[in-house]
Amino acid sequence: MTGLEWLVVGVAVFMASCLQSSIGFGMGMVAAPILAIIDPRMVPGTIILLATALTALVVVRERTSIDVRGAGWALVGRVPGVIAGAALLVALPERGVSIMLGAVVLFGVVATAIGWSPTPRRGSLMTAGAASGLLGTATSIGGPPMALIWSGSSGAALRSTMSGFFLIGSIMSLAALGVTGSLDAHSLATGALLLPVVALGYVASRWVNRVLDRRRLRWVSIVVSAGGALVLLVDALV
Repeated sequence: MTGLEWLVVGVAVFMASCLQSSIGFGMGMVAAPILAIIDPRMVPGTIILLATALTALVVVRERTSIDVRGAGWALVGRVPGVIAGAALLVALPERGVSIMLGAVVLFGVVATAIGWSPTPRRGSLMTAGAASGLLGTATSIGGPPMALIWSGSSGAALRSTMSGFFLIGSIMSLAALGVTGSLDAHSLATGALLLPVVALGYVASRWVNRVLDRRRLRWVSIVVSAGGALVLLVDALV
């Protein structure tokens, strides 16, 4: 990649890390479309690696607010979703992955914008976990299903529970990608280079939380995600 491309990638990862540290999700929705346009090889492996590191930081910071029972049922559902997502990634061509990624982001944007919020019961948690596992493993964007199911939680509970779920879920996804050969040296190398940017986004989130309330952050993520998804879809289709 050129210096300018690295700059764009760094800004995207910084914004995504800051957003996810603040509201519990957003790494994939914000960063994945941009990284897929610049270097498709960074999706999903690099994004999932970065998300794993970031969610570990958030879990340590807010571990006392985790809904262990809810996260547990969601993780039960995630297992078959991860397997299906890894198989789908192997079967789809690169262009197909880009189209699916853009479509998933737009679905998440619409669902988040209209405020649809299913009740977090055992069945719905497992269903959301399965959807998150499939989408997260295949496209690196597993946040929307879980954000919808836990949208009624408070800020700390939302961030910590989603981060706990995504920490274990991302490790599952990385294992599945490793088995299928979709996690390569390029993903590991770019992930390592971008880890300092993730750390900066995590630190900056404390300041962002004081300046922007949750509602404003939500709309920032919607606008940025929708723009990136539309550009990615146009690029893949044209």
